Amino acid sequence: MLPKIQGRAAWVFQEPNFDIDLIVGVDHMKTQDVNILKSVCMTSFDPEFPDKVRAGDVIIGGKNFGYGHPHYPSCRALRALGINAIIAESFSPGFYRGESSNGYPLIECPGITSAVERWQTISFNWETEQISVEETGDVLQCQRVPLKSKDLILTGGIIGYLKKVRLEKEG
Repeated sequence: MLPKIQGRAAWVFQEPNFDIDLIVGVDHMKTQDVNILKSVCMTSFDPEFPDKVRAGDVIIGGKNFGYGHPHYPSCRALRALGINAIIAESFSPGFYRGESSNGYPLIECPGITSAVERWQTISFNWETEQISVEETGDVLQCQRVPLKSKDLILTGGIIGYLKKVRLEKEG
């Protein structure tokens, strides 16, 4: 079963071409300790972010979100803090490929940055591929989530996906 996506918009990145490395800062691109990554996550935007975010919250992004080199520490930090999805106007192809292969839900939703404000509650319906904004009642139609991306989410990423494919071939 695909994960329930319902939570607060912990941050809304309005700008296009947001470089995902800025979430933990370029000084932490080689940091492996997830506790350090959590402690610095988003603090250049909101020093109290790690304390304010709750499990189930989401990040909202603008066009071409994740632009730049697809480094993984930023999304490791977000996941460790409980951010269970990123919803953006669109994603940088390299970022989308990398994080979807890690099994992270990435949802493209045109108009999301103008429809959602920080801390508003949103929910995503996997069947209709629509986002509802609790406070306003707005409903936004998202882009279709590719079946392969859904399979990667269901299997926990590329390793689980490849194991599933191998078992199906042997089965």
